[in-house]
Amino acid sequence: MTETDRLIDLKTWLATLPGFANCSLEPASADASFRRYFRVWKNEGVQKNGQTYIVMDAPPDKENSQPFINIANAFRDIGLNTPEILQQDLAQGFLLLSDLGQQVYLSALNDDSVEHLYANAMGALATLQSSGQAAGLPEYDHDLLMSEMALFPDWLLTQHCQIQLTDAQCESLHVAFELLAKNALQQPQVCVHRDYHSRNLMVYPSHNPGILDFQDAVVGAFTYDLVSLLRDCYIAWPQEKVIDWALGYRALADESGIIPAGDISEQQFLRWFDLMGVQRHLKAAGIFARLKHRDRKDGYLKDIPRTLNYVIEVSRRYPELAELGELASTVRIGQLAV
Repeated sequence: MTETDRLIDLKTWLATLPGFANCSLEPASADASFRRYFRVWKNEGVQKNGQTYIVMDAPPDKENSQPFINIANAFRDIGLNTPEILQQDLAQGFLLLSDLGQQVYLSALNDDSVEHLYANAMGALATLQSSGQAAGLPEYDHDLLMSEMALFPDWLLTQHCQIQLTDAQCESLHVAFELLAKNALQQPQVCVHRDYHSRNLMVYPSHNPGILDFQDAVVGAFTYDLVSLLRDCYIAWPQEKVIDWALGYRALADESGIIPAGDISEQQFLRWFDLMGVQRHLKAAGIFARLKHRDRKDGYLKDIPRTLNYVIEVSRRYPELAELGELASTVRIGQLAV
Protein backbone atom coordinates (compact mmCIF):
# COMPACT_ATOMS: atom_id res chain seq x y z
CA MET A 1 0.00 0.00 0.00
CA THR A 2 1.37 3.43 -0.96
CA GLU A 3 1.54 6.46 1.33
CA THR A 4 -1.24 8.01 -0.74
CA ASP A 5 -3.46 4.96 -0.17
CA ARG A 6 -2.75 5.13 3.55
CA LEU A 7 -3.67 8.81 3.64
CA ILE A 8 -6.96 8.13 1.85
CA ASP A 9 -7.80 5.38 4.33
CA LEU A 10 -6.84 7.65 7.22
CA LYS A 11 -9.15 10.44 6.02
CA THR A 12 -11.93 7.92 5.47
CA TRP A 13 -11.54 6.66 9.04
CA LEU A 14 -11.45 10.17 10.48
CA ALA A 15 -14.69 10.98 8.64
CA THR A 16 -16.44 8.24 10.62
CA LEU A 17 -15.62 9.92 13.94
CA PRO A 18 -18.05 12.43 15.50
CA GLY A 19 -17.19 15.95 14.39
CA PHE A 20 -14.45 14.95 11.94
CA ALA A 21 -16.49 14.55 8.74
CA ASN A 22 -15.04 17.76 7.30
CA CYS A 23 -11.73 17.83 9.11
CA SER A 24 -8.49 19.14 7.69
CA LEU A 25 -5.05 17.84 8.46
CA GLU A 26 -1.39 18.56 7.81
CA PRO A 27 1.86 16.71 8.59
CA ALA A 28 2.90 17.16 12.21
CA SER A 29 6.02 15.01 12.41
CA ALA A 30 7.57 11.71 11.46
CA ASP A 31 10.03 9.62 13.42
CA ALA A 32 12.72 7.05 12.73
CA SER A 33 10.14 4.26 12.53
CA PHE A 34 7.29 3.75 10.07
CA ARG A 35 4.92 5.91 12.10
CA ARG A 36 3.63 9.26 10.79
CA TYR A 37 1.73 11.96 12.63
CA PHE A 38 -0.76 14.55 11.36
CA ARG A 39 -2.30 17.53 13.11
CA VAL A 40 -6.08 17.61 12.67
CA TRP A 41 -8.68 20.39 12.84
CA LYS A 42 -12.34 19.47 12.99
CA ASN A 43 -13.50 22.36 10.80
CA GLU A 44 -12.08 22.58 7.32
CA GLY A 45 -11.29 26.02 5.93
CA VAL A 46 -8.56 28.42 4.92
CA GLN A 47 -8.13 29.54 8.51
CA LYS A 48 -7.27 26.69 10.84
CA ASN A 49 -8.19 27.57 14.39
CA GLY A 50 -9.70 26.04 17.45
CA GLN A 51 -8.74 22.80 19.15
CA THR A 52 -6.30 20.52 17.39
CA TYR A 53 -5.71 16.79 17.60
CA ILE A 54 -3.00 14.41 16.47
CA VAL A 55 -3.67 11.33 14.38
CA MET A 56 -1.04 8.61 14.26
CA ASP A 57 -0.62 6.44 11.20
CA ALA A 58 1.22 3.24 12.14
CA PRO A 59 0.92 0.53 9.45
CA PRO A 60 -0.04 -2.62 11.38
CA ASP A 61 2.24 -4.84 9.28
CA LYS A 62 5.21 -2.74 10.42
CA GLU A 63 4.24 -1.25 13.80
CA ASN A 64 2.37 -2.65 16.79
CA SER A 65 0.39 0.19 18.33
CA GLN A 66 -0.79 -1.69 21.41
CA PRO A 67 2.36 -0.90 23.47
CA PHE A 68 1.89 2.78 22.65
CA ILE A 69 -1.67 2.65 24.01
CA ASN A 70 -0.74 0.63 27.09
CA ILE A 71 2.21 2.79 28.08
CA ALA A 72 0.47 6.10 27.30
CA ASN A 73 -2.33 5.11 29.67
CA ALA A 74 0.04 3.79 32.33
CA PHE A 75 2.15 6.94 32.28
CA ARG A 76 -0.93 9.16 32.46
CA ASP A 77 -2.12 7.15 35.45
CA ILE A 78 0.99 8.15 37.42
CA GLY A 79 0.60 11.80 36.46
CA LEU A 80 2.87 12.16 33.45
CA ASN A 81 1.75 14.32 30.54
CA THR A 82 1.37 11.87 27.66
CA PRO A 83 -1.20 12.04 24.84
CA GLU A 84 -4.69 10.86 25.66
CA ILE A 85 -5.94 8.06 23.40
CA LEU A 86 -9.26 9.41 22.07
CA GLN A 87 -10.09 6.92 19.31
CA GLN A 88 -8.36 3.87 17.93
CA ASP A 89 -8.51 1.42 15.02
CA LEU A 90 -5.72 -1.10 15.55
CA ALA A 91 -6.72 -3.15 12.53
CA GLN A 92 -5.80 -0.21 10.30
CA GLY A 93 -3.14 1.24 12.60
CA PHE A 94 -4.81 4.59 13.29
CA LEU A 95 -4.98 6.45 16.62
CA LEU A 96 -6.56 9.81 17.41
CA LEU A 97 -4.66 11.55 20.20
CA SER A 98 -4.78 14.74 22.19
CA ASP A 99 -2.30 17.34 20.94
CA LEU A 100 0.63 18.28 23.20
CA GLY A 101 1.55 21.28 21.09
CA GLN A 102 4.11 22.21 18.48
CA GLN A 103 7.21 23.28 20.43
CA VAL A 104 9.70 20.54 21.11
CA TYR A 105 12.35 21.03 23.76
CA LEU A 106 15.06 21.17 21.09
CA SER A 107 13.70 24.41 19.61
CA ALA A 108 13.18 26.00 23.04
CA LEU A 109 16.46 25.11 24.76
CA ASN A 110 18.94 27.93 25.25
CA ASP A 111 21.14 29.30 28.03
CA ASP A 112 18.18 31.13 29.56
CA SER A 113 15.62 28.31 29.41
CA VAL A 114 17.66 25.17 29.97
CA GLU A 115 17.69 25.18 33.77
CA HIS A 116 13.90 25.43 34.01
CA LEU A 117 13.17 22.98 31.19
CA TYR A 118 15.61 20.37 32.43
CA ALA A 119 14.33 20.73 36.00
CA ASN A 120 10.84 19.91 34.71
CA ALA A 121 12.13 17.00 32.64
CA MET A 122 14.11 15.54 35.55
CA GLY A 123 11.13 15.95 37.85
CA ALA A 124 8.99 13.96 35.42
CA LEU A 125 11.75 11.36 35.12
CA ALA A 126 11.87 10.94 38.89
CA THR A 127 8.09 10.42 38.89
CA LEU A 128 8.48 7.72 36.25
CA GLN A 129 11.36 5.96 37.99
CA SER A 130 9.74 5.96 41.42
CA SER A 131 6.31 4.86 40.17
CA GLY A 132 6.74 1.10 39.98
CA GLN A 133 5.69 1.15 36.32
CA ALA A 134 8.48 -1.25 35.38
CA ALA A 135 6.23 -4.25 36.08
CA GLY A 136 5.40 -6.19 32.93
CA LEU A 137 7.78 -4.36 30.61
CA PRO A 138 10.49 -6.18 28.63
CA GLU A 139 13.93 -6.30 30.23
CA TYR A 140 16.81 -4.28 28.86
CA ASP A 141 18.91 -7.42 29.13
CA HIS A 142 22.44 -8.37 28.10
CA ASP A 143 21.42 -9.59 24.64
CA LEU A 144 19.54 -6.39 23.82
CA LEU A 145 22.36 -4.16 25.07
CA MET A 146 24.91 -6.08 23.01
CA SER A 147 22.77 -6.16 19.87
CA GLU A 148 22.31 -2.40 20.08
CA MET A 149 26.04 -1.76 20.32
CA ALA A 150 26.66 -4.09 17.38
CA LEU A 151 24.93 -1.48 15.20
CA PHE A 152 28.05 0.70 15.58
CA PRO A 153 30.48 -1.64 13.77
CA ASP A 154 27.88 -3.17 11.49
CA TRP A 155 26.26 -0.03 10.12
CA LEU A 156 28.56 2.92 10.84
CA LEU A 157 32.07 1.48 10.60
CA THR A 158 31.57 -1.26 8.03
CA GLN A 159 28.56 -0.19 5.95
CA HIS A 160 28.88 3.59 6.00
CA CYS A 161 32.59 4.27 6.50
CA GLN A 162 33.81 1.14 4.71
CA ILE A 163 36.25 0.38 7.53
CA GLN A 164 37.46 -3.21 7.55
CA LEU A 165 37.98 -4.16 11.17
CA THR A 166 40.87 -6.43 12.09
CA ASP A 167 40.37 -9.45 14.34
CA ALA A 168 42.12 -7.53 17.12
CA GLN A 169 39.76 -4.57 16.72
CA CYS A 170 36.71 -6.85 16.76
CA GLU A 171 37.94 -8.47 19.97
CA SER A 172 38.64 -5.07 21.53
CA LEU A 173 35.11 -3.94 20.67
CA HIS A 174 33.63 -7.08 22.18
CA VAL A 175 35.53 -6.55 25.44
CA ALA A 176 34.38 -2.92 25.60
CA PHE A 177 30.77 -3.88 24.82
CA GLU A 178 30.78 -6.49 27.61
CA LEU A 179 32.06 -3.85 30.03
CA LEU A 180 29.32 -1.42 29.01
CA ALA A 181 26.59 -4.06 29.25
CA LYS A 182 27.78 -5.09 32.71
CA ASN A 183 27.72 -1.44 33.78
CA ALA A 184 24.06 -1.13 32.75
CA LEU A 185 22.97 -4.37 34.40
CA GLN A 186 24.58 -3.64 37.77
CA GLN A 187 22.59 -0.44 38.24
CA PRO A 188 19.17 -0.16 39.94
CA GLN A 189 16.60 -1.28 37.38
CA VAL A 190 13.65 1.04 36.74
CA CYS A 191 11.13 1.93 34.05
CA VAL A 192 13.14 3.34 31.12
CA HIS A 193 11.45 5.53 28.51
CA ARG A 194 14.37 4.73 26.18
CA ASP A 195 14.27 7.92 24.06
CA TYR A 196 14.01 10.65 26.68
CA HIS A 197 15.53 13.57 24.77
CA SER A 198 14.81 16.99 23.33
CA ARG A 199 12.90 15.79 20.27
CA ASN A 200 10.47 13.73 22.33
CA LEU A 201 9.73 16.28 25.05
CA MET A 202 7.23 19.04 24.34
CA VAL A 203 7.16 22.44 26.01
CA TYR A 204 3.74 22.62 27.64
CA PRO A 205 2.21 25.64 29.40
CA SER A 206 1.28 23.56 32.43
CA HIS A 207 2.36 20.14 33.60
CA ASN A 208 5.56 20.41 31.56
CA PRO A 209 6.91 18.46 29.73
CA GLY A 210 4.64 16.67 27.33
CA ILE A 211 6.19 13.25 26.72
CA LEU A 212 6.18 11.40 23.39
CA ASP A 213 7.66 8.27 21.76
CA PHE A 214 7.50 6.08 24.85
CA GLN A 215 6.24 2.88 23.22
CA ASP A 216 9.62 1.09 23.48
CA ALA A 217 9.82 1.43 27.28
CA VAL A 218 11.72 -1.31 29.10
CA VAL A 219 13.08 -2.21 32.52
CA GLY A 220 16.67 -1.03 32.60
CA ALA A 221 19.43 1.07 34.13
CA PHE A 222 18.31 4.14 36.03
CA THR A 223 20.95 6.37 34.37
CA TYR A 224 19.80 5.54 30.82
CA ASP A 225 17.08 8.16 30.45
CA LEU A 226 19.12 10.71 32.39
CA VAL A 227 22.08 10.45 30.03
CA SER A 228 19.69 10.51 27.05
CA LEU A 229 18.45 13.88 28.31
CA LEU A 230 21.71 15.47 29.43
CA ARG A 231 23.99 14.10 26.71
CA ASP A 232 21.40 14.53 24.00
CA CYS A 233 22.14 13.31 20.46
CA TYR A 234 20.76 16.60 19.10
CA ILE A 235 22.18 19.28 21.41
CA ALA A 236 25.33 19.40 23.56
CA TRP A 237 26.11 21.31 26.75
CA PRO A 238 29.38 22.07 28.56
CA GLN A 239 30.70 19.13 30.56
CA GLU A 240 30.62 20.98 33.88
CA LYS A 241 26.92 21.78 33.45
CA VAL A 242 26.09 18.17 32.56
CA ILE A 243 27.89 16.89 35.65
CA ASP A 244 26.11 19.42 37.89
CA TRP A 245 22.71 18.43 36.49
CA ALA A 246 23.51 14.73 36.76
CA LEU A 247 24.62 15.03 40.39
CA GLY A 248 21.49 17.05 41.14
CA TYR A 249 19.43 14.18 39.79
CA ARG A 250 21.43 11.71 41.89
CA ALA A 251 20.38 13.65 44.98
CA LEU A 252 16.76 13.65 43.81
CA ALA A 253 16.88 9.91 43.11
CA ASP A 254 18.32 9.33 46.57
CA GLU A 255 15.57 11.37 48.22
CA SER A 256 12.85 9.69 46.11
CA GLY A 257 13.94 6.16 46.94
CA ILE A 258 14.88 5.39 43.33
CA ILE A 259 18.35 4.39 44.54
CA PRO A 260 19.28 3.09 48.00
CA ALA A 261 19.69 6.10 50.30
CA GLY A 262 23.34 6.99 50.79
CA ASP A 263 24.65 3.77 49.21
CA ILE A 264 25.86 5.10 45.87
CA SER A 265 28.87 7.44 45.88
CA GLU A 266 29.26 10.30 43.43
CA GLN A 267 32.18 8.46 41.84
CA GLN A 268 30.14 5.30 41.30
CA PHE A 269 27.16 7.25 40.01
CA LEU A 270 29.25 9.21 37.50
CA ARG A 271 30.88 6.03 36.24
CA TRP A 272 27.44 4.50 35.72
CA PHE A 273 26.29 7.66 33.97
CA ASP A 274 29.36 7.98 31.74
CA LEU A 275 29.48 4.38 30.62
CA MET A 276 25.72 4.23 30.07
CA GLY A 277 26.11 7.21 27.75
CA VAL A 278 28.79 5.43 25.74
CA GLN A 279 26.48 2.45 25.24
CA ARG A 280 23.65 4.71 24.11
CA HIS A 281 25.76 6.77 21.74
CA LEU A 282 27.32 3.75 20.08
CA LYS A 283 23.80 2.52 19.43
CA ALA A 284 22.63 5.93 18.21
CA ALA A 285 25.54 6.33 15.80
CA GLY A 286 24.79 2.91 14.33
CA ILE A 287 21.07 3.64 14.05
CA PHE A 288 21.70 6.94 12.30
CA ALA A 289 23.89 5.15 9.71
CA ARG A 290 21.28 2.42 9.32
CA LEU A 291 18.58 5.01 8.70
CA LYS A 292 20.68 6.30 5.81
CA HIS A 293 21.50 2.98 4.18
CA ARG A 294 18.49 0.80 4.98
CA ASP A 295 15.67 3.33 5.24
CA ARG A 296 16.93 6.09 2.92
CA LYS A 297 16.65 8.72 5.68
CA ASP A 298 19.71 10.95 5.39
CA GLY A 299 18.79 13.61 7.90
CA TYR A 300 20.33 11.90 10.92
CA LEU A 301 23.87 11.70 9.54
CA LYS A 302 24.65 15.22 10.72
CA ASP A 303 24.07 14.09 14.31
CA ILE A 304 26.64 11.29 14.25
CA PRO A 305 29.67 13.50 15.01
CA ARG A 306 28.01 14.67 18.24
CA THR A 307 27.39 11.10 19.37
CA LEU A 308 30.97 10.10 18.54
CA ASN A 309 32.34 13.13 20.38
CA TYR A 310 30.58 11.92 23.52
CA VAL A 311 32.15 8.47 23.10
CA ILE A 312 35.62 9.93 22.54
CA GLU A 313 35.42 12.37 25.45
CA VAL A 314 34.23 9.77 27.96
CA SER A 315 36.73 7.15 26.74
CA ARG A 316 39.58 9.51 27.56
CA ARG A 317 38.60 9.35 31.23
CA TYR A 318 38.46 5.55 31.44
CA PRO A 319 41.59 3.59 30.48
CA GLU A 320 39.54 0.45 29.83
CA LEU A 321 37.76 2.32 27.00
CA ALA A 322 40.89 3.80 25.43
CA GLU A 323 40.89 1.49 22.40
CA LEU A 324 37.20 2.13 21.79
CA GLY A 325 37.84 5.87 21.89
CA GLU A 326 40.71 5.52 19.42
CA LEU A 327 38.52 3.57 17.03
CA ALA A 328 35.74 6.16 17.26
CA SER A 329 38.34 8.86 16.56
CA THR A 330 39.27 7.20 13.25
CA VAL A 331 35.83 8.01 11.84
CA ARG A 332 36.38 11.30 10.05
CA ILE A 333 33.69 13.88 9.46
CA GLY A 334 34.19 13.51 5.71
CA GLN A 335 33.17 9.86 5.91
CA LEU A 336 29.83 10.88 7.39
CA ALA A 337 28.65 12.97 4.47
CA VAL A 338 25.29 12.17 2.89
